Amino acid sequence: MKVALFATCLVDMFQSNVGKATVELLERLGCEIDVPESQVCCCQPAYNSGYVKDSKEAMKRMINTFSDAEYVVSPSGSCAYMFHEYPHIFKGDPIWEPKAKQLAAKTFELTQFIVDVLKVEDVGARFEGSVTYHTSCHMTRLLGVKEAPMILLNNVKGLTLTELPGKEQCCGFGGTFSVKMAQISEQMVDEKVRHVEETGAEFLIGADAACLMNIGGRIERKGKPVKVLHIAEVLNSL
Repeated sequence: MKVALFATCLVDMFQSNVGKATVELLERLGCEIDVPESQVCCCQPAYNSGYVKDSKEAMKRMINTFSDAEYVVSPSGSCAYMFHEYPHIFKGDPIWEPKAKQLAAKTFELTQFIVDVLKVEDVGARFEGSVTYHTSCHMTRLLGVKEAPMILLNNVKGLTLTELPGKEQCCGFGGTFSVKMAQISEQMVDEKVRHVEETGAEFLIGADAACLMNIGGRIERKGKPVKVLHIAEVLNSL
């Protein structure tokens, strides 16, 4: 099975270890991976900030970049969801709406792809430690991926999973929200950190690099002993 990796900006620029783990995991599961060099930002920040016209050119580039891919997989539920927004954004455009629909239909978040497409529930991972899992907003509420991460984590040998209190609450990042509404965002992430502490977990796991960067940054600034990992890193542990 041929898979094109939609790496995302944050993984490419700040969390290359997540991209590496994603590629290694998918290759171990029998996939042939391509990483198109022409990919850029999916334009979610610009689009959500109201720059619809300006962001469309980059979106068209992304559509063309992945046009020949059999499947597109991303280690970010938020960015994967943005591809599913493209048909709405280009609605009524006789050229780009059909192309956007084709891209959306073959785009999956990593755990969603493993469970729903590859039909794998146990990747053979081993990870010793107590963990809790952050359910990011876009991935859970908009993309609708809820069960896949839990199924995979529950099959990791040596891992003890504790449910995160208030898991449905946003971590306060929200892209530009954390910049425009910094004081509110700070209170939200502080609440999230308190919930993580309540679990007593050694590790916080998530499937969105942006959320993990936000929560992880706050955990570090507060000097908390919790380590933050992307789910790809856990599933790639042997």
